[in-house]
Amino acid sequence: MATSSEIYFELVELSGHVVAKGAWSADLRADCLYQSARLAKPGRRCRLLEGTWEILPTTPLAALDLGLGTCIQVVWLSSSAADRRWYSFAAIKANGSVVTWGKASEGGDSAAVAPLLTEGVVQVCGTAGAFAAIKANGSVVTWGNAQVGGDSAPVAPLLTEGVVQVCGTARAFAAIKANGSVVTWGNARFGGDSAAVAPLLTEGVVQVCGTAGAFAAIKANGSVVTWGYAEHGGSSSAVAPLLTEGVVHICGNARLLSRPSRRMAV
Repeated sequence: MATSSEIYFELVELSGHVVAKGAWSADLRADCLYQSARLAKPGRRCRLLEGTWEILPTTPLAALDLGLGTCIQVVWLSSSAADRRWYSFAAIKANGSVVTWGKASEGGDSAAVAPLLTEGVVQVCGTAGAFAAIKANGSVVTWGNAQVGGDSAPVAPLLTEGVVQVCGTARAFAAIKANGSVVTWGNARFGGDSAAVAPLLTEGVVQVCGTAGAFAAIKANGSVVTWGYAEHGGSSSAVAPLLTEGVVHICGNARLLSRPSRRMAV
């Protein structure tokens, strides 16, 4: 039980899963909360939010507004190598709004969805020319080059609520929902079409990671499902017997190209 010089917190993911909980000295700074969150997913980066306001590692715990409760939201940031982009930037501000700049047609101009980006954004992920933002209510907003994930209209009804993570390849997005299902869109060959493995993505997915052209998903039972461009990791058949159980973390790399190779071009 917390003493008068301690503050009790629960660190909770967007899905509602409690990452860590306990009492911390009021004299500490928020980096202690970040350290506790990262113990749950070593190697992953995260943001901590109090309401829609970001808690910085340097923020004194005593300065947090306990009137908002003791539940701190943990937002995991994509660790995909495909987060390193060519054309544009998108920045989340402490009030949950988004600022974009760079090549207009590749996500630098977000005017078409500006009213949806004025507040409540907790994560932004990118492909080679588009962005996808998760809002605090679990909905997703997309903009940028339609050919590389900027247009999510075909799956829009599935992105209105419940999304807890979005990951990108160079030309497609994959979103995990709170029920463990996965929604994909964008260039079909680069992971935007997951129909071939759809029965395996209806429940139980806990993490998705991307390379430049493929996705890999870890399920709660420790198995891995892959799809997308085979030469970029979309086919794991060569090691399939080793991926049926026991996998706890996955990461991908990518060779970033100034232009798509002739074999990859669509």
